[in-house]
Amino acid sequence: MDNVRVRFAPSPTGSVHIGNIRAAVFNWLFARHVGGKFLLRIEDTDLVRSTKEAIDKVLDAMAWLGLDYDEPVVYQTHNAADHLAAVERLLSSGAAYKAVKESVDPATGERKSGEVVLFRMPKEGVIEYTDLVKGRMRKKAEDTQDFVIVRSDGSPVFHIANVVDDIKQGVTHIIRGDDHVENTFKHIQIFKALGAPVPEYAHLPMIVNAQGKPYSKRDGAAFVGEFKEQGYLPEALFNFLVLLGWAPGDDREVMSRDELVEAFSLDRCKSSPARFDLKKLLWMNGEYIAHQPAEIFKAELSSRLAAAGLPAEPLGCTLDELVPPVQIRTKTLSDLPGNCEYFFKEEVDYDPAAVEKRIHRPGAKERLLAFADAFEAAPEFTVESTEALVRAEADKIGEDGKPVGMGALVHPIRVAVSGRTEGPGLFEMLALLGRDRVVRRLRAAAAL
Repeated sequence: MDNVRVRFAPSPTGSVHIGNIRAAVFNWLFARHVGGKFLLRIEDTDLVRSTKEAIDKVLDAMAWLGLDYDEPVVYQTHNAADHLAAVERLLSSGAAYKAVKESVDPATGERKSGEVVLFRMPKEGVIEYTDLVKGRMRKKAEDTQDFVIVRSDGSPVFHIANVVDDIKQGVTHIIRGDDHVENTFKHIQIFKALGAPVPEYAHLPMIVNAQGKPYSKRDGAAFVGEFKEQGYLPEALFNFLVLLGWAPGDDREVMSRDELVEAFSLDRCKSSPARFDLKKLLWMNGEYIAHQPAEIFKAELSSRLAAAGLPAEPLGCTLDELVPPVQIRTKTLSDLPGNCEYFFKEEVDYDPAAVEKRIHRPGAKERLLAFADAFEAAPEFTVESTEALVRAEADKIGEDGKPVGMGALVHPIRVAVSGRTEGPGLFEMLALLGRDRVVRRLRAAAAL
């Protein structure tokens, strides 16, 4: 299938929605899997909204996700002469006709009329095609209507421009969202009327929220740029988007780019709606961050420390010592340096809710003071020695006749020394911060 040619044909009107870029990802994977060509066509005929800024957002999103294309970018506005030439052919053959059509000016509400060109749809029989995802698709010709292909101002509309450009670029497979299913019945007829081979079609399922409704900005981040700003890695978002409507056929979820290329095929695409699970994306992003080379993560952390005005080196340990425990628990890069800033400043910024829940509870402050004394007097202060000391206290019998338990001790200590409820393993954190600093913070927290 090395003659396969697929395209991503966005209409840039602003930020790039994940549903649109998912179509690009599937096209790219299909082309790379079969050794075909992946093309980019910017459908910029909306001159008001298809600004340079909007086009740049598409190009930036593709570059960030590693969606390289095999031929120069095609801009649809450059092909207007070809579109109108095709319309003349359709008029000559009788597949299209001119008519006067009334419309309402959206700006003024004024009714006006003008001559347009309409494509003539069949009036008898059935229009059908085999969708590579949805299966056999059929529509009675009597249920279709003729439609405009040239506006009264002489400009070609999406339907004719899209088909003519696909013919010109030699597109063999059209992989796009299932919101285009109805358009496909129209486009097939245009291909046939122009005497061109009809491409194979594959319509991808809609991306929905937990309630089964189309995923939108109301449900959280919905545009590629937002995920980048929030600290998601492009590799993680790419991997996640592939799993929205496709599965490898086994239990793999975190897959490298090469593994995805090797495994991808359209016959494993699903036709049912794909639910956008933000928790799963967050987990997946954490997996990708955890497996980054330490030097890359260290450079990212250093950059964000500088931007936050924090020291380059932590208190009590080196940056190299701090990177492993922080990296493995970072879910998004935007967590940095907030999830570890207590290593870089003497003053602890306490989460009020954490203090109320973990420190302002019966017996918690007394225990913090007791641990401060015990840590200060201990012969050594290591991961192993601090854990042994806390475990010994947890095994003691409380007033209710039951062991105190680790939870009643670990959580208040963590909040006392970091101000947070999450972070590296507690005993690793204590050893990195150092005995004196931990003792001071325990006593300070007991005074809150």
